[in-house]
Amino acid sequence: MPLNATLTFYGAAGQVTGSCYLLNWNNQKVLLDCGMVQGGDQVTDLGKFRFAFRPKDIDAVVLSHAHIDHSGLLTLLVAHGFRGKIFCTDGTAGLLPVLLKDACYLYLKDLEWQNRQRARQGKSEQDPVMSLKDVESVIRSLQPQPYLQHVDVLPGLELQFLDAGHILGSAIVELWIKGQQGMRHLVFSGDLGNPATVLMHDPSTVRNADLVLMESTYGDRDHQPLTNTLEEFAAALDAADQAGGNVFIPAFALGRSQEILYYLGLLYHQGRLKQKMVVLDSPMAIEITRIYNKLINELDHKDTKIFAKYGAHDLQSFLPILHLTEKVEQSMALNRITQGAIIIAGSGMCNGGRITHHLKHNLWKNANHIIFVGFQAKGTLGRRLVDGETRVKIMGQPIVAKAAIHTIGGFSAHAGQSQLVAWASAIGGQPQFYLVHGEPNAQLALQEKLQQQGISVEIAEMGQQINL
Repeated sequence: MPLNATLTFYGAAGQVTGSCYLLNWNNQKVLLDCGMVQGGDQVTDLGKFRFAFRPKDIDAVVLSHAHIDHSGLLTLLVAHGFRGKIFCTDGTAGLLPVLLKDACYLYLKDLEWQNRQRARQGKSEQDPVMSLKDVESVIRSLQPQPYLQHVDVLPGLELQFLDAGHILGSAIVELWIKGQQGMRHLVFSGDLGNPATVLMHDPSTVRNADLVLMESTYGDRDHQPLTNTLEEFAAALDAADQAGGNVFIPAFALGRSQEILYYLGLLYHQGRLKQKMVVLDSPMAIEITRIYNKLINELDHKDTKIFAKYGAHDLQSFLPILHLTEKVEQSMALNRITQGAIIIAGSGMCNGGRITHHLKHNLWKNANHIIFVGFQAKGTLGRRLVDGETRVKIMGQPIVAKAAIHTIGGFSAHAGQSQLVAWASAIGGQPQFYLVHGEPNAQLALQEKLQQQGISVEIAEMGQQINL
């Protein structure tokens, strides 16, 4: 072998969440992402979770972006002994403290609730596996980098971030692994953005590579044109208005919430928004929206230039009927509103957060409409509702789903099949591809399309180790 290096797939292999890959060479170990598997009970899952490697042996982490399915286990990594540096973009470094603090806070609150239940059953308490102090340690370990700048992660490992166009700060990771007898150029796509969506730039093109890890979330289909998606969204809002109820939009706090605010602003200024109130009911989404507003000049100008036409300067001023509910009491009060409101709340897959409270109070009412605007992973409440389940349990209570359910996939911040194929085909050097971050059907479909282009591609398997 010209270079003694291996790459092992420890997450997001055969599934969408839990991105984590271990690069091992010259007795040095670097993680690409350290993401949380989403969809289950986090207290139970984190309590049982064991890393497939010793965290204290990891020398550095390279992070593609801030979404929890790519970053959420960093806190646990530190709690288990990791003391290295975490390389990320400037945008990711700005967002990560918000997401990790929120995730840890929710975990500790859920643990407290479960311990109260255990005490009533005469069972012993569960100790927390991580703390807010661990989050602070993660934040101190961050090494923010601008796009298009080469930096040495460790001796013999050079890094460059390219814009992935997925969310603020999202990156395509380029790594040059150097040994005494050779060098390998590894590219990790991270999550590639959908060029049709607003606010983000198009994903950057990679010139060449030896090995490419590529996401495949929507490897089996293309998104419908954005104009169609907006019409579908507007029609769902109109149907809710005519039904005399409210609209509930489960949305990811980072990325999707800001896009939805932008689209609602467009409909408002076009005179097409019948509802009189839009509520962003998520402290984390509110804080992230403020970060987007501060960094407005880093967003795609072709989308933000419309603000000036209506005397606005950011996402909040672009939607005058927007209300921000940061306090729990304000969120609870929303359940007294019977019609005419659009309520955007997390979590995006309905596996926690304020949206679960809203669904408990409103899912069983015929007049209400639930609009799903993002991917729903298997096992989540959101996925069960999208798949048509009419009886679900929310916070331990059985609920009949009578509200109208809308699924609008065109808002996706992930590239569709044709865009993935085009991005891959543009990479020179005849690299070997491995598909990650996708469900099996999507990966098989994308593999076939890429092979038709003459690209050598395999589907990564959990625990699989490959030689570079």
